[in-house]
Formats: sequence, structure tokens, C-alpha cells
Amino acid sequence: PLRGIAEAPTAGDDDGVCLKAKMTLTNGITVIVGSIIGSGIFVSPTGVLKYTGSVNVALIVWTLSGLFSMVGAYCYAELGCMISKSGADYAYIMETFGPFLAFIRLWIECMIVRPCSLAIVALTFSVYILKPFFPECTPPDESVRLLAVCCIMVLTFINCWDVKWATTVQDTFTYAKLFALFAIIIAGAYMLFTGHTEHFTYEDTKTEVTSIALSFYSGLFAYNGWNYLNFIIEELQDPIKNLPRAIAISCTLVTFVYVATNVAFYTTLSPVEVLGSEAVAVAFA
Repeated sequence: PLRGIAEAPTAGDDDGVCLKAKMTLTNGITVIVGSIIGSGIFVSPTGVLKYTGSVNVALIVWTLSGLFSMVGAYCYAELGCMISKSGADYAYIMETFGPFLAFIRLWIECMIVRPCSLAIVALTFSVYILKPFFPECTPPDESVRLLAVCCIMVLTFINCWDVKWATTVQDTFTYAKLFALFAIIIAGAYMLFTGHTEHFTYEDTKTEVTSIALSFYSGLFAYNGWNYLNFIIEELQDPIKNLPRAIAISCTLVTFVYVATNVAFYTTLSPVEVLGSEAVAVAFA
């Protein structure tokens, strides 16, 4: 049998095969947190600030984006408990509207949505890895793209080979990202408590509806990934209990981390510096 696949107990079962439930609540939390926390927190601060105009309104947008994502995540939690099949959108559309629309949705996700998101994450990762080697200039595009391709290939192989490998890598990178962000938060808290609050104002706030909408677009991009556990729900132990718990814990944690990280950024960086930087965390360091 294939790795991670178990035959159904009866030959007459409509599912044919099912995935082994190997993932614990902790694994589920790290999947969601690891899926959400990526390039967004390091790229989106520029976009959110650009369209809000002021630091305080930018922080409000970050908070509301997290709450909006949590509402969406709870909707998916209910769907996941009702339709306990891996595939998320595909499985739900298949059950509701049939195979044709499910097929279209799946191929849009596979050919357009997911590759674009993955490319952004990989390129952002490459920029942050290479930036320390090019402190006075922008890293060469060829180097950034080559490193991004290598990262995608390695992670694709790991995810195809074994579920345990994939969850181990996911857990490791999630803890590493959280460690880096908490280091930023601690440094920012020190700066905040020592009086570096001059950038926290409503000055230059933009009130146009279009600008506010675009700021939420940038903020919500950073929270993308709150529904990823639903794609592998068959691998989650006791999903009816663990799926809502994993979503609640992870979305609350990510919202706190994102808002606190942005507060930390603005204790050191001015709005002009944030708008002019393609690697905000590097500029903060």
C-alpha cells in the first residue's frame, strides 16, 4: 500500500481508501500556524501601511483581519465536522454541487491560486535568506529565483514521501518562525516600554473606501492558510473535537503575534522606512 494510505475495512465502502489519522491536536495547530505565518507578516506591513496612511489605523486593520479570518475559519470548522473528507473546498463543493464544479475549483486552485501563493512565499524566503549577503544592494534576481525553486522542490519531495516527514518539517519551521517573531516582539516591547512611541499616530490617515479595502486585502493575504487543516482532515485524530480547537488556538495565536510584531516594527522603524523596505524584518534587525 502507499505510504499514509490504509484500505477501507469493507470492500463495499464508498470511500475505497482512507488516510490514516496520525495527526494530533498539536500537529493540527502547527499545520495552521505554519501555513498562515509565512511571507505575509514580512511583506504585508508595507501594503497595509501604504493604503491606511497611518500606523494606528494599520494596526486596527491587522486586528480586524485576524478576527475576520477567525470567522471564516469557524465556518470551515463546521463544514469540516459535517463533511469529514480531505480536500476542503473540493470535498465540500463535490458534496453540494457535484463533480463538475468541484473539478473546476480544484484545477483553479492547483493551476493558479496555490502556485501564485507558493511563489510569493518562496521568493520572500529567498530575499530574506540572501539579503544579509547583499547589505548594500538588492540580491540578484537569478539567485533569488534559483533558491526559491530549490526550496519548492525540496519541500514538495518531503510532502510526497511521508506524512511524518512533512509534519516534522512543518513543526520545525513553525517553531522557528514563532521564535523569530517572538524575538522581534520582545525587542519591540523593550523599545515600547522605554518610550519609543513617536510613530503611533493617526497622522496622514486615508479615508477613501478603496484605500481601506486594499489595506484589508494586504492584511488578509498575511492570514491566508486558516483553512489548510481541512485539506487533510482525514489525517487528524478525532476531528470533530480537535478541528475547532486547532482553529481557535492557532487563529488567536497568529492574530496576537501579527499585531505584536507590527507594534514592534514601528517602535524602531518610521513609516517612511517601512514603505521603502522590501525586507521589513531585516531593516528592523
